[in-house]
Amino acid sequence: MSSDFYALLGVSSNASADDIKKAYRKKARELHPDANPDDPEAENQFKEVSRAYEVLSDPDTRARYDRFGEQGLGGAGGGGDPFGGGGLGDIFEAFFGGGSGGFGSRQQTGPPRGQDLEVTARIDLSGVMFGTQATVDVNTAIACSDCEGSGAGGGTKPVTCSDCSGSGQVRRVRQSMLGQMVTSGPCGRCGGMGQVVMTPCSSCSGEGRRASKESYTVDVPAGIRSGQTLRLTGRGAVGARGGGAGDLYVHVAVAQHEKFIRDEDDLIWVLPLTISQAALGVHQVLDALDGELDLVVPAGTQHGHEFVARGRGVPHLNGRGRGHLRVRVAVTVPKNLSEEQEALLRQLAQISGEEVANADKGIFSRIKSAFS
Repeated sequence: MSSDFYALLGVSSNASADDIKKAYRKKARELHPDANPDDPEAENQFKEVSRAYEVLSDPDTRARYDRFGEQGLGGAGGGGDPFGGGGLGDIFEAFFGGGSGGFGSRQQTGPPRGQDLEVTARIDLSGVMFGTQATVDVNTAIACSDCEGSGAGGGTKPVTCSDCSGSGQVRRVRQSMLGQMVTSGPCGRCGGMGQVVMTPCSSCSGEGRRASKESYTVDVPAGIRSGQTLRLTGRGAVGARGGGAGDLYVHVAVAQHEKFIRDEDDLIWVLPLTISQAALGVHQVLDALDGELDLVVPAGTQHGHEFVARGRGVPHLNGRGRGHLRVRVAVTVPKNLSEEQEALLRQLAQISGEEVANADKGIFSRIKSAFS
C-alpha cells in the first residue's frame, strides 16, 4: 500500500536532511518494538517509518520518490541498506545516532567511528571530599563476538568493493556549460566502507556489532562539582563492521547533603543554638566530613555569625589546597514555653528594661497586627 513518506515522518516535502533525520529518530524511539512489546500496530508503524527514512535519507532515492512516487523506486531502498526498513541499521541509527555501517550519504570512507554516549553518575558529598569510584550502566553497542566485528559470517571475510576498488568513493564526471565537472561521493555498492560483506553474520545481520548493557567504573576526582562532565575515551558505542569506539561522557550529579551546604569550595554548616547558649556561650564538638571539629562559642554570639575552620572544606579540583568550613550560627527562639520558662524570661526582660507582650494571652490574642 502506498504511503506518504513525508507524512509518516511528520515533515514537509521540502524538509532538510537534518530535519528528516531528527524526525525519524523521534518516531523510531516512540514506536520501537522494545518500547511497545505488546503493540503489534506500533511495530508495523515502526517498519513504515523506517522504510520512509530509508528512502528519504538518500538524495538519489528521495529525488526519484519526489518525481515518481513510491512506484518509481522499483523496490530500491535508501543507500542500499542490506537490512531493509526497520532492520539493525535503522535501530542503531535511532538509538546510537549517525550512520549504520555507512549506508547513507556521509563523506568519510572505511568503517565509521562509533557514537559518543552520555550517562549520569550520582555521588554524595563524601565522594566529592575524598574522590570516589562510581559504577554506571550504559546502553551501548559492542563488537559481535561471532564475526569479531567484521560483519561476515560462515567463516568468510569482507571483500574489496569492485566498484570503488576499496576507496569507498566513486568519481563522477558530468558535462556542463563550463566543461567537465568531476565530483566524488560515497560508493553506492559498499556505502563508503570500501568492502562488501557477501555472507552476512547471522548473529548481527552483517552489522558487526550488537546492542548491549555494559557497566563501567568511573574514577571521580575529589573537588568535582555537580553538573561537571568526565570523558572516558573509547568507552562509547563501537562503530559498524570494525569501526572504532566513540567516547563516553559521564555527567556528575552530587546528592544534597542533610547537614552541609556547598558554596564554591567552602562548606557551610548551620549550627542551631538556643538563646541561652548564644548568650552564655557553649562548647560544641561537631562531626565534620573529615573528622571532629572542636568549636568554642563565646558568650554573646549573635545570630548569623560565622566561625571559619580554614582548609576543612572541599579540595580544589585539579589544584592544591581546600576551601574552608564555615559554621553559621542560627539562634532559635523557643515555642510553647512552660510557666516557669515564661516567668524567667519576663524577669529577664524586666531587668533589661525591655518591653514585651502582656501576660494576659487572651487580650494579646485579640490584638490584630498590621502585618500578616
